[in-house]
Order: sequence, then structure tokens, then C-alpha cells
Amino acid sequence: MLILAAILAIFVYGMIAAMLGTILPDLSLRFHLTPKQNGAIASMQALGLIIASVGVGPLIDNEGKKAGLVLGLALVTIALFLLPKSGGFGSIVFYLFLLGLGGGIIVTGANALASDVAESSRATTLNFLNLFFGLGGLATPFISANLLGRNSVRLCYLVATLAAVTLAIHIATPMPAPGGAQSFVFSDIGPSLGKPALFLLALMLFLYLACEVGVWNWLAQHLIAQGVAEAKALNILSLGFALGLLLGRVVVSQILRTVPAQTVTLAASILMAITTFWMLRTTRFAGIAVFLAGVAMAPVFPTVLAMVADRFATMTATAQGIAISSGWLGLAISSRVIGSIAGGDPKRLKTALLVIPAASVVMIGVNLALRAL
Repeated sequence: MLILAAILAIFVYGMIAAMLGTILPDLSLRFHLTPKQNGAIASMQALGLIIASVGVGPLIDNEGKKAGLVLGLALVTIALFLLPKSGGFGSIVFYLFLLGLGGGIIVTGANALASDVAESSRATTLNFLNLFFGLGGLATPFISANLLGRNSVRLCYLVATLAAVTLAIHIATPMPAPGGAQSFVFSDIGPSLGKPALFLLALMLFLYLACEVGVWNWLAQHLIAQGVAEAKALNILSLGFALGLLLGRVVVSQILRTVPAQTVTLAASILMAITTFWMLRTTRFAGIAVFLAGVAMAPVFPTVLAMVADRFATMTATAQGIAISSGWLGLAISSRVIGSIAGGDPKRLKTALLVIPAASVVMIGVNLALRAL
């Protein structure tokens, strides 16, 4: 039941992660939003993710995973039911901030829960868990393009209903109380968390989430600006990127049984740099390039979280929350940079999104620096 609860939570989060990129074309048309305003919306969602990821770690370590997951799912449900009632840019920003808060709590809580279930094979378990993130990410744009006629209102209500059902399941599922050895103690922050390894792992997630969520939020608009039909662009996002993440995590969960986690993340970083650059240079083979980019990115997030948990046996959720919040900070900064470079011209997203392969190259250096510790 614990694994099922974690899977449902991470599936809901996968749908949320793909939500903004899926509904932005419709919102931009309805409210005449510019790429710069879209960047501000994405940054506010990222700010919610950052605040939640920093704050929820101590809550989970002291009160247990259930408290965090129930709170996160409740916030997501409220935000998605209210988002269709937006009256303009300001209310959209607020509801996306609220959605970010809920999403940040869910992703930290679900990964912390799964980390405790299988401590001896964390990297494999977390990659298995996060393949359902890929499934959720695949579902959102696919359903929008093929079943809901790209109607953002109906999509929000659908995902809100699923989040509400998942919330009810989490309320009914017994979860273990926090262990005394893992509880949050302020005096332990320096000795436990002030290690260079945590800084480098957090930096890796800073760069990685700038890449992954950058694709979720901006790829569809980039493809549309290059002349790709909206329905096709959303299918490339779902059947390309999300499917690549899903299948990549299926494969890598087995590879990690024999190959060290750090070697896997190094190879992934190299492949990310190559595939994301190609993704921005082609429309004819966009589906293939985006799929391969998804496969390349697949192992990074769950494997880095497993590396954090392996190095920090106490205050695990807090350490993971710090690393995850660093990732959301990368998203916030990259969204501002991408939106500012693109300005009022969606066609300039082709240049602005070069931030993604550039961040992938820096990830290679961070991975090599981590090997020295």
C-alpha cells in the first residue's frame, strides 16, 4: 500500500509537471500573454516548488510522510479547481504558485516514502517510482490533444478530480510514524547537511530541472512557433518526451543493479547535451530527437535523490528537500532567462532554449567534481 500511495502521488505530480506547458498555448491565446509573461508564470510556479521543498523536509522528518503528502495533494486539488476561474494574468500567477507549493510537497514526500521502503536498492526503487512520473507527464498533453480538444478548463478539472481521489487514498492509507533517528533537529543542520557532497548534488539538480521542466514548459510553444501544428506539438511532448522518460526509467532501473549511480548520471549528462541540442535544431525529426532527450534525462532526478539518501542516513527528507529545492531554483532562474531572451517573439524560443544543452554540459563538470569527494 505504501508503494501504491507513492506511485499515485508521483503520477499526479507527473500530470502537474506537464500541465503548464500543455495549457500555456490556450492561456496565451485567451489572455494575450507574451513569452515574457509566460516566463513569469513559470517562475512563480517554481517559487512555490522551492518554498515547499525547503519547508516540507523538516515537516516530514518530524511528522511523517503522510502529513506532507496529504497537505500537498490538498493544495494541488484546490489550485486545479480554481485555475479555470482565472480572470487574467494575476490570478493565473497566484494559482500556479499554489500548484507549485502542492507539487513541491508531493515530489519530496513521495520520493522520501519510497526511499524508506527499499533502503538497500534506493536508486532502482526511485527510478521505478519515477517512471510513473513519466506516465503522468505523457498523459496530460496526450489527453489534452486527443481527448479534450486542447481545452485547458476541462483538463484542469480532470486532473483536479484525480488529485482529489489520490488525496482520499492517502488519508485512508496507514503510514509509519517518523523514526526518532531521522527526526529534524536544528543543532544537527551544520554537521549533517553542511557537506560539499550535498552542495554538488543540489547543483546537479539545479541544472537538471532547468533542463527537464524547461522542456515541459516551453517545448510545445517552441514547436508551434516553428510551424508545427498545436495538436502535433502536444503529441511530441507526450509521445516523445514523456514516453522517453517513462521507458528510460524502466531500462535504467535494471542497469542500476550493476552500474554505479554516478556513472549512470555522467552518461546521462553527456547524452542530454547532445540530444537537447539536436531537439532545438530540427522540426522534421523533432519527435525522435525529443524522445531521445527524454531517454537521456530519465535516470538523473531519481538517481541523484538516491545518491542524497545514501549519503545522508539521518535527516534524509530534509537533505532531499534541499536538493530538490535547488532544482526548482534552477527552473525559476532558467524560466526568467528563457522568457527574457524570447521577449515578445515566440520564434526566438529556438535561441532562448539553448540554455538547456548549455546546462547539460555544466552537469558533466559537476558530476566529475563529485567523484573527487
